[in-house]
Amino acid sequence: MTPGAVDLSARSWRTGAGTLSLERPLVVGVLNTTPDSFSDGGAFLEPAAAVERAWRLVEEGADVLDVGGESSRPGAEPVAADLEWRRIRPVVELAPALPIPISVDTTKRVVAARALDAGAAILNDISALRFDPELADLAASRGAGLVLMHMRGEPRTMQDDVAYGDLMGEVRGALAEAVRTAELRGCGRAQLVVDPGLGFGKSSRGNLELLARLPELARLGLPILVGPSRKAFIGELLGLPVRERLEGTIAACVMALVGGARLFRVHDVAAVRRAVDLAEEVRRQTAGRAGHAVISSSAGTD
Repeated sequence: MTPGAVDLSARSWRTGAGTLSLERPLVVGVLNTTPDSFSDGGAFLEPAAAVERAWRLVEEGADVLDVGGESSRPGAEPVAADLEWRRIRPVVELAPALPIPISVDTTKRVVAARALDAGAAILNDISALRFDPELADLAASRGAGLVLMHMRGEPRTMQDDVAYGDLMGEVRGALAEAVRTAELRGCGRAQLVVDPGLGFGKSSRGNLELLARLPELARLGLPILVGPSRKAFIGELLGLPVRERLEGTIAACVMALVGGARLFRVHDVAAVRRAVDLAEEVRRQTAGRAGHAVISSSAGTD
């Protein structure tokens, strides 16, 4: 399959706020209301700062706002559901006023239920239903979008073992099983998005392999979300601290778009928005020229 010719059969995503078109790439703005996230821990812990950040991400061009109250950085310890909810509540309660849907990054059914009650439209589960399969029941009954992400182990231990026999094969197999679980619990395929989990139980080279082999994940026939934003693998490969990883983030997003990704979860929304919009235009031109070449070739045969 040539670059730009990735199958984009999954062209929409059904969420609690309606159906989102994937004809153009969607940028998912990250908002961590935690004291210990790897990139911006503590910056938006206070409600006023979190609310201000939410509106700034909208202004920068985010299509979805993803808010989380529990850090999932390597080595992170879990937090109680009540504390997680208190951290994200001020942002989630903005839902009726925001022009874009809110996604909640949680693995806990009780937090997810409160968020949906307050107006959230999407559940982002980094465990792909391993921690709490009832998240799928909740998504099914509420009509919420559901992101299923691959992670080996849990955040506290996920980097202890990053060796795989066939990395993409194992990631795709685990996500296919999560999709089956979600469907058995009542979710429609139109509600589901898969995420290969860059940085979650993978080596730096493993993350590059996932990006290079992304078209294999596209064979699941579901929209793909990637989250390379400011990740450690960018810093390790380029020798850069967290705050200097924007260019690496953009490069990873563009390569993921070429490989079939349609959703990009990032901190730097404005810059990534511009980059993926331009890359999408190039992808369309490439696909169009390839199709024209096939038609011309066929027309010349007798």
